[in-house]
Amino acid sequence: MQPDALTDTDPRAAALLLALQRRMPPQDKVRAAFELSDMLLRLSEAGVRLVYPDASDREVFLRAAARRLGRETVARVYGWDPETP
Repeated sequence: MQPDALTDTDPRAAALLLALQRRMPPQDKVRAAFELSDMLLRLSEAGVRLVYPDASDREVFLRAAARRLGRETVARVYGWDPETP
């Protein structure tokens, strides 16, 4: 990440963040990446639950997967089409 990529952040704070990230051990960087990925998956599922409050856990999983992977991929891999009631 470049300090100038954080246009809504004070340049000193961006430089500090970058310095901290550079000093992180590799295993901490990998852990942080997995934690961010997990958070994004949970946010996607929460968004599905807002739109489909009565959906089962399986339907939430499939609809969230369709958002990430596309309708055609989910239909082919899971045999489920989000556009079919």
